[in-house]
Amino acid sequence: MDTLSYKTVSANKATVDKQWVLVDAESKTLGRLASEVAKIIRGKNKPSFTPHVDCGDNVIVINADKVRLTGKKWTDRVYLSYTGYPGGQKRTTPRELKAKSSTLLVERAVRGMLPKNRLGRSIFHNLHVYEGTEHPHEAQKPKVVEL
Repeated sequence: MDTLSYKTVSANKATVDKQWVLVDAESKTLGRLASEVAKIIRGKNKPSFTPHVDCGDNVIVINADKVRLTGKKWTDRVYLSYTGYPGGQKRTTPRELKAKSSTLLVERAVRGMLPKNRLGRSIFHNLHVYEGTEHPHEAQKPKVVEL
């Protein structure tokens, strides 16, 4: 009887090949940028993707202050957070968030596209967002990726 000799390869922490990737966010739409970055961080772009393992790459996002939002989303979109106390619901618009730090805008968008569990919280640390073109990760020799 003929049988297939293929085996499903499941990656683990020791066999994962993690790289450093550089993404330029200049004139990119926020949601489209965040979904591509989330795929790279999660490792879904690799053939050895394993859902329960951190098999994604480390991503450096530069020029986060030049990211775009279409339409009236700068003023009309509302981010809600709740402190847990009565009357503790806080409302923030993307314009207010960018005024505080434009890295928060990109980080929030990417974090919302990652799994909501221990793995999602740990792989979020593989994201490094910077407002300008300078970043302290030159020693890792990041590979430039065009989205």
